[in-house]
This record gives sequence, structure tokens and C-alpha cells, in this order.
Amino acid sequence: MFIQTVATPNPESIKFMPGRAVLESADDSSLEEMGGGGTTNGFYATRSDKEEITRSPLTKRLFKIDGIKSVYLGADFVTITKYAEANWAHVRTFVFSAIMDHYQSGKPAVTDTPEITDTTILEDDDEIVAMIKELLETRIRPAVQEDGGDIRYILFDEDTGVVQVQLAGSCVGCPSSSVTLKNGVENMLMHYIPEVTGVISVEDETGDDDLGDVVVESSEGSGEEKKQKSYEERLAAAGIPFSD
Repeated sequence: MFIQTVATPNPESIKFMPGRAVLESADDSSLEEMGGGGTTNGFYATRSDKEEITRSPLTKRLFKIDGIKSVYLGADFVTITKYAEANWAHVRTFVFSAIMDHYQSGKPAVTDTPEITDTTILEDDDEIVAMIKELLETRIRPAVQEDGGDIRYILFDEDTGVVQVQLAGSCVGCPSSSVTLKNGVENMLMHYIPEVTGVISVEDETGDDDLGDVVVESSEGSGEEKKQKSYEERLAAAGIPFSD
């Protein structure tokens, strides 16, 4: 894929043209909901438009990039507006990657209904749960995924203050997972959310005898805490505080 960029009158905005359709045709019902048919209709979202972002897999992917203020999707282009303090040399590279990853995923740019995931902030989520999900989605998950793993939100126990998560991919069985959980995830959540007292990992056991059993791995330190610099560096780069 060859993505062209076109300057706009606004120095904080650049038009990215992937050489193929971005939005569906004018008959797309999701576009009609935004103001009627016609190819001139687009999709616009700022970083604070949480509901709109959940309807657009492409926009959600783009807002994982630091420095992006707003996203506009046109028929065959994507306009990115950055914050004044952000640097295009940094933002542009990640936008290219996000657009290419989106097309490889096969998902539409905009859907009729919100895309619900483990970190989607629901109407009945209180402020604490919303903050936990936001930190997991925007700060913690990207760092973990760079090493081929993932972390999923399970629940928050209001009585104990403990957050339950599930590790996936390369994180399962990794010697440094307990270090990542404690020095990365737990420290960050406790730093920003005083109500959080700890984080535990809940892993599904795949044994034949009892498929319903669950093994709980506490984030408390153990003798196998062999710190791998790759994890610590990625967590630090994502702004996740950790300590020895």
C-alpha cells in the first residue's frame, strides 16, 4: 500500500490518502445516521468523543497514537489533526502504520454499532472502572502487545480494591509476567487510582479433568522475578511507572 500525504491550510492537519476507499458508499446506513446520504458525508471524532470512537475501528486505532487531537474520515482520505506541541515527524510514522494495519484487519472504517471490547466504557461503569479501562486500553495494552502479548480487563472488586485481569499471548507462562504485572500494571493503576489496592491475573486452566478451574496468579513478588529489560523499557516508554 502506498499512502500519499497532502498538506492542508492548517499546519496542524495533514490529509492521508491510502489510494483506496476509506468510507463505504453513500448507501452505508452508518453514514446516513450522520446526516443523510451523499458522498460528501464523513466521520469526525475528537479524542473526547468516546461513543463515536467505539463505532470506528480505524479511528480507535488512530487515537492510540499520542499527539492526535481529531480524526476526519472522508470517502478516500483520512485527515489527522495533531496538538500543536506534537511533532509530525513522530505522528506521521505511526499514522502510516495504523492505516496499513487497519486495511490488513479487513474491518470497515465505521460500523453501525459500537465495537464492544473488554475495555469499552459502558453506561453502568462507575468512574473508577472507567479510569481502569482507559489506562489499560491507552497506556498498558500497547506496551504489552509490542512483545506479542495482551492484557484484558475482567473486573474490579470494590470491597477489596483488587483489579482482576487476564494475560494472553506471550505473557502466559512468561518468567517476567509477574514483574510486568506488579512493577508495571499494578504500580500504574495504584498511582492514578487510589481506590486500587492490587492487581491479580486470572488464567484459564486447560486441563481435561476440570475445564472450569481457574488459576489465580498474584502480582506479589516471587523468587522468579527476573526482570527483562525489553518489558521494562517498553513500559517506561509508555509512561508506566515501575520500581524495583
